[in-house]
Amino acid sequence: DRRDRRQPEREERGKRGPRVDPSGYDAGKKIKGKKRHILVDTLGLLLSATVHPADVQDRDGVLPVLRAARRLFPFVEVIFADGAYRGDTAAAAVARTGRWRLEIVRRGDGAGFVPLPKRWIVERTFAWLGRCRRLAKDFENLAVNALAFLCLGMIRLMLRRLARSSAA
Repeated sequence: DRRDRRQPEREERGKRGPRVDPSGYDAGKKIKGKKRHILVDTLGLLLSATVHPADVQDRDGVLPVLRAARRLFPFVEVIFADGAYRGDTAAAAVARTGRWRLEIVRRGDGAGFVPLPKRWIVERTFAWLGRCRRLAKDFENLAVNALAFLCLGMIRLMLRRLARSSAA
């Protein structure tokens, strides 16, 4: 019997609930939990998103984002991505989804901090989402709930922009 002697006899599940999505560990980014993959437009507004365990590589996590976005936004022509999406897997995923063109934004050789072209748009969106209390840390046990709160955070951001522009 491998159960803890202090655990009640009828409690077969752990303390985190009956259903918990697996949380992974990304050794490169040194994060534990879940990883968000988002597709944004040039203004930084959310087009599509998925939430995976952190141990899913970026190049493997791009396919569900692209599949969802292809149905909703067929007019998109170019996708800018950072170096983590470089490789045959991401290129094949983009080729399967339609006539999209994948352009990898490369880092410069300059020393110090240099904002990468087009890449800063996604980072700015992550910063906007980080201002939401529920998105600042990985609080959710289910990836579906994490994705729902990600969408709610963007809805809140867009509603505030609309209200501010209509008041002016």
